[in-house]
Amino acid sequence: MPLDTSTYSLALLRLDGRRWNELRRMHAQISTQPTADGSSYLEMGNTKVICTVAGPAEGRRAGGGGGAGGDATATVQVEISIAGFSGVDRKRRGRGDKRTSEMQMTVANAFANTLFIHLYPHSTILITLHVLSQDGSLLAACLNASTLALIDAGVPMSDYVAACTSGSTSSYSSNDEAADPLLDLNGTEEQELPFLTVGTLGAGEKVSVLVMESRVQAMRLEGMLAVGVDGCKQVKEILDQVVRRHGKKLLLESVRI
Repeated sequence: MPLDTSTYSLALLRLDGRRWNELRRMHAQISTQPTADGSSYLEMGNTKVICTVAGPAEGRRAGGGGGAGGDATATVQVEISIAGFSGVDRKRRGRGDKRTSEMQMTVANAFANTLFIHLYPHSTILITLHVLSQDGSLLAACLNASTLALIDAGVPMSDYVAACTSGSTSSYSSNDEAADPLLDLNGTEEQELPFLTVGTLGAGEKVSVLVMESRVQAMRLEGMLAVGVDGCKQVKEILDQVVRRHGKKLLLESVRI
């Protein structure tokens, strides 16, 4: 069934009641897996991801998953597993799934350029992501969850990697030059509308990740990117609050001891 976009111009509200520049509800936790070096749980709307980090450690040169780095630096490896019940199609993705492999490589390259991997030569940092539910912004959720888990693991990095999606209110075939940009698309919107995933470093405008898999007129791209970068700033503030809240909790526990 095609997505009904008539409400965009009438009430300036989307199907889930948000305005064009509003993020979905975002909830995150740190240190959810006590046995891992670092871990996190993140929700972006109905997209839910668990992330664990192992390392930096020597001798972990696994063959699977996406990886980035070299012998003189640490190698960042990423493994993503998507539960069969995470989407409406109940499709189980194998290890050789092309889309999963692309996401693994994107996440690995993003953090290989952000982490101080030169401090850990001949080592491996393994990021494992488990997708429990999909409802849009999957790559962005994986990047945000990985950022929190790496912070929990104590791996030094230059800044937060904060990511979100942005799209356009009209499809490519409609050729509507007056189409408005949208922030943080859900699963239904991603199926019908062109969108991109953007990740930035910290609260600045330095783009570290930019992925677009759909067609869109070039004149719309600038507006979509601007809205996406602004959304990343909002996501960074939310991630920072989660880290600070966890830090205060640890301080209180240490004082009681």
